Amino acid sequence: MIKTRDPSVGTNFLTFKKPSSVDTVTISSHIQTTLFPPLAHSYFNPRTRTPELKSLGSSPLGFRRGKPRSWITLEVFPDPIIPRPSNTGIVKRIRLENFMCHSNLQIELGEWVNFITGQNGSGKSAILTALCVAFGCRAKGTQRASSLKDFIKSGCSYALVYVEIKNEGEDAFKREIYGDVIVLERRISESTSSTVLKDHQGRKVASRKDELRELIEHFNIDVENPCVIMSQDKSREFLHSGNDKDKFKFFFKATLLQQVSDLLQNIYEHLKSATALVQELEQSIKPVQKELDELKGKIKNMEHVEEISQQVQQLKKKLAWSWVYDVDRQLTEQTAKIGILKDRIPACQAKIDLQLSVVEELRERICEEKAQIACMMEKTSEVRRMKDELQQTLSLATKEKLELDEEYRRKTNHIQKMAKHVNFLEQQIEEIHEQHVKNTQAEESEIEERLKGLQHEVDAANSTLTSLKEEESALLESINEGSSEITRIRNEVEEFERKHREIAYAIRELHQHQTNKVTAFGGDRVINLLRAVERHQQRFKKPPVGPIGSHLNLVNGDTWARAVENAIGRLLNAFIVTNHKDALVLRGCAREANYNHLQIIIYDFARPRLNIPPHMLPQTSHPSTLSVLHTENHIVYNVLVDMGDAERQVLVRDYDVGKAVAFDQRILNLKEVYTSDGYKMFTRGTVQTTLPPNKKQRSGRLCSSFDAQIEDLQRDESNMREEAQRHKMKKRNAEESLQDLQEHLRSIKRRRTDAERDLMSKKLALRDVTNSYVAESSSSPVSNVDEIHEEISKVREEIQEKEILLEKLQVRMDKAEAKANELKVSLENLCESAKGDIDAFDKSENDLIKLEQALLDEELKKSHYEGIMNNKVLSLIKDAEAHYQELEKTRLESCGKASIICPESEIEALGGCDGSTPEQLSAQLTRLNQRLQHESQRYSESIDDLRMLYEKKERKILRKQQTYKAFRAKLNACEKALNLRWSKFQRNATLLKRQLTWQFNGHLRKKGISGQIKVSYEDKTLSVEVKMPQDASSSTVRDTRGLSGGERSFSTLCFALALHEMTEAPFRAMDEFDVFMDAVSRKISLDTLVDFALAQGSQWIFITPHDISMVKQRERVKKQQMAAPRS
Repeated sequence: MIKTRDPSVGTNFLTFKKPSSVDTVTISSHIQTTLFPPLAHSYFNPRTRTPELKSLGSSPLGFRRGKPRSWITLEVFPDPIIPRPSNTGIVKRIRLENFMCHSNLQIELGEWVNFITGQNGSGKSAILTALCVAFGCRAKGTQRASSLKDFIKSGCSYALVYVEIKNEGEDAFKREIYGDVIVLERRISESTSSTVLKDHQGRKVASRKDELRELIEHFNIDVENPCVIMSQDKSREFLHSGNDKDKFKFFFKATLLQQVSDLLQNIYEHLKSATALVQELEQSIKPVQKELDELKGKIKNMEHVEEISQQVQQLKKKLAWSWVYDVDRQLTEQTAKIGILKDRIPACQAKIDLQLSVVEELRERICEEKAQIACMMEKTSEVRRMKDELQQTLSLATKEKLELDEEYRRKTNHIQKMAKHVNFLEQQIEEIHEQHVKNTQAEESEIEERLKGLQHEVDAANSTLTSLKEEESALLESINEGSSEITRIRNEVEEFERKHREIAYAIRELHQHQTNKVTAFGGDRVINLLRAVERHQQRFKKPPVGPIGSHLNLVNGDTWARAVENAIGRLLNAFIVTNHKDALVLRGCAREANYNHLQIIIYDFARPRLNIPPHMLPQTSHPSTLSVLHTENHIVYNVLVDMGDAERQVLVRDYDVGKAVAFDQRILNLKEVYTSDGYKMFTRGTVQTTLPPNKKQRSGRLCSSFDAQIEDLQRDESNMREEAQRHKMKKRNAEESLQDLQEHLRSIKRRRTDAERDLMSKKLALRDVTNSYVAESSSSPVSNVDEIHEEISKVREEIQEKEILLEKLQVRMDKAEAKANELKVSLENLCESAKGDIDAFDKSENDLIKLEQALLDEELKKSHYEGIMNNKVLSLIKDAEAHYQELEKTRLESCGKASIICPESEIEALGGCDGSTPEQLSAQLTRLNQRLQHESQRYSESIDDLRMLYEKKERKILRKQQTYKAFRAKLNACEKALNLRWSKFQRNATLLKRQLTWQFNGHLRKKGISGQIKVSYEDKTLSVEVKMPQDASSSTVRDTRGLSGGERSFSTLCFALALHEMTEAPFRAMDEFDVFMDAVSRKISLDTLVDFALAQGSQWIFITPHDISMVKQRERVKKQQMAAPRS
């Protein structure tokens, strides 16, 4: 037997007997009445004219002391009465020994209202602390000490708290044991503490904590509840607290709503366990139900054993003839296949012949074009040789002409210089004669003026020479810059021509890729390699797979072609083999095909296609490299995952998005990010790396069509050609400008030489005049004149000789100039005539390239059609005919074997084979034979015994189902009742919330204050709002900390009294309840407290340091004064 007990109710509400396989389970019929007692009745308060919840015996929510607390009863009081205090549970006497500041204190308490006053430090609060310690409160809970030994008075070894509790009336606690008084004694030492319960005669009754806990629960003494004992620390904390959740806890616990809620929750848990037990019982009959179904299947199977046997015989006959019919079907299909293949021969041969004619025509045109180009090359080479010879001859003639011009100018200048010297000598003779005639002061002045004029001419000539030298230097610098510019332009022309050749080669490659996709992943070398692999295929354990790129296609167009190329481009040319031996064989084939540095990947071909779970993929909406690729080969797919990490490479549109994905979002399972324009981004540890696009990297090899790329490259090729022509024109212009500069430089050099000679002649004239002026004064004029005449004669003779040589030099100059002009004209004529031949040569060369490309395309097409003819037409026809003959032989054999089993007419009577294949009929026959054999060996009993057993078990399980159905109905009723109790509990909680607000507002009105308490059971908060009468703004103070000290104390007191009316305890205590109050507030508070305490009916203990003379002397009010503290 299993008994489930509600510890708070104390009644067995479910009784289950553990069932055997067929035993019944009984649930007590009083489950609802025991599990769900009535919760509450309504009560109408005649004083406030509002509905309230009122408890029997002043217990909140109707909890009677000494009764099971799950029973909640509320009664209607017809008239408001002042209850008399019960003598049960009130404190009669308190005695303290060596406790805190008291050495020996004994205080008698009245049954109604007790005021204890005294100065600060007199030990008033120690009385409440002692009560808390006596009823089991921990030292930290009192907020006065950290451990119990701290309560021992200094210099003492122990402390004793002695409390006498009245135990009279109908709610007395074990009166037959304790009598009318219960003595509670708590002794504290340095190391231990003990609690003893004694009877009225002082005899020890119990010392266990369980007995004390039972006593506390019986009298409902919760010293930790501020509404039972509000110490000065709790008073201040409660006064200053702005925490709405703490206030809610006080309210929820004080009104016992917490206890009722726990009870209902406990009932819910018991109901849940009962439901689980019923479910377990319902599950227990499923095996029996399964046995019943199996028994039913046995009966049906035994009924069908003979039927299965007949089906087996029919299937054997059908199977025998199905082989014949299957061969007939294959013969028909093979005949149709042979006809289709033979129909392909004329069309394929016509295409091959057409391609042959086109290839021959292209070859003839190529031969003609090559012969024409060879002739042009010979002609242009002769023209270039002649041009070079003419340019060399022209340069020599020009050089000779320039040298003659220079010599002619030099001799002319020399003759002019000598003529000037003769004139100078003649002038000097005249001056000598004049000197002899005039030797006056005026003559000397004239000579000085002449010297000044000559000096001025020398300075002017020197200035001219300096300016010419500067101009010559500037020209030399310009010429050097022009030469550098020509060199740069020449390099650019060569670069454009190189790019033009590269683009033309790329266009030819793309045309080749368009014809054969495999060439995109290794060019002609991979074709040769594949042929070598085909020749050595018997040496491989399994044929190699590759190149990988030929097995891949882009899924969504060519958008991600460049990004995919950047991500896995290194794997596209690779081949895959299954072991190391095949890798060595493939490496040998690569050497045979002259394919160096072939990338070979060794991978297990037997491994199935990888299935990547979603949590291992990058958690992003952007596609991965693997998601934009499609392949039918699972080996290639696995290699992309294992070797290339294609599933962890994310593709994005542009740089900004890639940067955010790679570095900002911290995506799991992300390795690298590739953009559509070629950027690569990744993070390794804390290092963030971004690689720019590789301009030389090939892109678009996985594109579905190369037309767009070819068009772009052709456009680039045209641009490169135009740029090359433009730079060539620019180079010619620069060369012409350089020649002009060189000619100008030569002119400047001549002018500079003339200026140097002129300067020298002027300097000599100045020196001669100076010397002659000096000599005149020292030598005789006659001897000087004779010497000058002799010198003039010699100079004139020399001038005549020089003039004769000058005439001969002029003749040579004319001949050299004529020769140079003639050579220049010849060179220009030659260049003009050769320009047409060179252009024609370039055009022929381009035409030849196009013809060769066209020939390559046509030969590939011819090879394609020839391969189709040999591999897909003729060989297939041969194989099909051989297979047809084998099928005919097979039909004869199958027909003979089937005729032995049964004639064909019998099969036709059975409806034929119904379109089933021999494999299907054979599998069906195998299954039926196995089933027939299994059933025959399995069922030894008779079918009648099985039917009787089936009916017996069916009745048994039906009874169980009905019983468990009744259990389920009762549990549903219990659940419905629990829901009803929850709704009543929530309604009562709402009424208590209203009662709290009414009582709080009623107490506040005594001072002219209005307020409101808002309780939220959902948020578990309680907020207090107070509106002061003097507040002109009529605004409500939502936090009591916003009030003055007196207002806050009074508001807190009103809230505490409102809670007290809904709280049940035999005694209440409040310490320093009137803190911060002014005289008026204290007077109103004290009157309110006394009236409330007398009306409420329980014992009250008020402790205050203030004067209480304003409290009226009454029979039920007891005042006590504590002794003043000793200094």
